[in-house]
Amino acid sequence: MPPQPTPYDTTLCVEELRAALAAHGITLPSLRVDLPSFAAEYRGPAGLIALGNCNTATARKLAEVLRKAAVR
Repeated sequence: MPPQPTPYDTTLCVEELRAALAAHGITLPSLRVDLPSFAAEYRGPAGLIALGNCNTATARKLAEVLRKAAVR
C-alpha cells in the first residue's frame, strides 16, 4: 500500500493540475486541496482534490494526460 500523501504533496498535485488545465485554457477557481480529508479520524484516501473529490493519484494522472495532449 503506497504511503498517504501529505498536505504538501497534495498541494503540489493541485498546482500540477492547475498548470496542466491552464495549458488547455481551462481555469477552475474552485480547484483546491480538500483539507478536511486530512483532519478526519477515518483514514480513507487522505488528500482529496476538490475536483469531484478525486484522490491525488487520479489528479496526477489527469495532469499527465493533459500535459501530453498539450504537446500534440
